Amino acid sequence: MLPDRPLPDDTRGLPRVVGLGALTVGAVVQQVADGCAAPSPAAATAQAREIVGALLDVGRHWPALHADAPVDAMLLARALEAAHRLKRGMPFAYAVRRAAFRSLMLDVDERVLIPRPETEMLVELVLDATRATRGGLAIDVGTGSGAIALALAQEGTFDRVIGVDVSLDALDVARHNATALAQGLRAAAEFRHGSLLRPLAGVRARAIVSNPPYIAYDEVRALPASVRDWEPVAALLSPDHGLAVTRALVGGAASQLESGGVLALEVDAGRASLVAEMVSADTAFADVSVRFDLAGRERFVVARRREWR
Repeated sequence: MLPDRPLPDDTRGLPRVVGLGALTVGAVVQQVADGCAAPSPAAATAQAREIVGALLDVGRHWPALHADAPVDAMLLARALEAAHRLKRGMPFAYAVRRAAFRSLMLDVDERVLIPRPETEMLVELVLDATRATRGGLAIDVGTGSGAIALALAQEGTFDRVIGVDVSLDALDVARHNATALAQGLRAAAEFRHGSLLRPLAGVRARAIVSNPPYIAYDEVRALPASVRDWEPVAALLSPDHGLAVTRALVGGAASQLESGGVLALEVDAGRASLVAEMVSADTAFADVSVRFDLAGRERFVVARRREWR
């Protein structure tokens, strides 16, 4: 797990539990439920079970079915802290310091975006586009928690995956996750500090993938409070009506893709056509397409690199 980096008032006044004790899952759920801010006892119990399930990397129904299972006192301490964070309005993934992404369980905190189901689809698009060939490099620009890079390293046919981020804090999280998940990865995963593709000058890749910041500054107020108040601004917002970072990435991608290499971008649903036009304007790219997310929104732009020249 990531070492907790609580805000100054994050755990002030919480009971501290030290050492091992004769605890069960059910006892932990009950104590956590007593401290949950929920509209009813049943809702508090459900929330407590979800917290305990997340901390144990099991489903939310597991704690109800295994109430007599023994656990150590550290689980109680962590679960109480998670419940306290939820009371403060913190998103669930940050509260429990865990987030599922495809088949991975990642450690996350306020230094990185919480991985989204839409981004799982971005990974699937890259896997589909590269399944017929093996080897080579995949680059994940703006890697954050390392979710995309590590999913490609686990599921893809690459020899190597490199994640890049301008945030040193985010890279700490990504490297922690890479170490924790190393045994399950098929490709070597590496993380570099820098802006966009600059840390990889001269390197050619089979795939460049990114979920870049794409929210315009004047759209901040429309964001849910759970996003606006908690997630890192640098990973959300971009100048030029949300297009500046994407434009810069597209401008550098062609020179670093192999012939036939894939460029795959997650974009704002309202600006997908603009990004597709941006990619199409670069004659180095072919087969430019806009793809839809599960809600039917235009969410991804995918293209292939023409013969390299």
